[in-house]
Amino acid sequence: MACLMVSACLLGIRCRYDGASRPDRPLLERLRCARGCTLLPVCPEQLGGLPTPRPPAAICGGDGFDVIEERARVLLTRDAGSEAGKDVTGYFLKGADECLRIARMFNVTKCILKARSPSCGLYPLTGVTAARLITAGLHISSAS
Repeated sequence: MACLMVSACLLGIRCRYDGASRPDRPLLERLRCARGCTLLPVCPEQLGGLPTPRPPAAICGGDGFDVIEERARVLLTRDAGSEAGKDVTGYFLKGADECLRIARMFNVTKCILKARSPSCGLYPLTGVTAARLITAGLHISSAS
């Protein structure tokens, strides 16, 4: 049986930084019709140890590949109030590593990740988890 790793917020799980979810209705319908596929919902930021809700963060100085290579950092944004600028790179790297470990444990070869996320995003910048999984050879696609 095939396993598909999916950003948990796309499946309606309230794990986004703001405590909300972003269920992708067309994606949910397609997945409902898929036979013989096990879904593995993941939230890299939670797996990395961050709470929900949590202050918003952004990659500074590059993309997820640069974070992995220690050329960029993940920092809390100005919307984080007094914590703005706090370095949370370690949480993002830990979450990416945990997602990769889960993917290997369940022989995942394909992932659908949340677009425009510093963890999961592919566009406009590749997130930390997306970069880690791509580097490991997994096929990644994104959904809103």
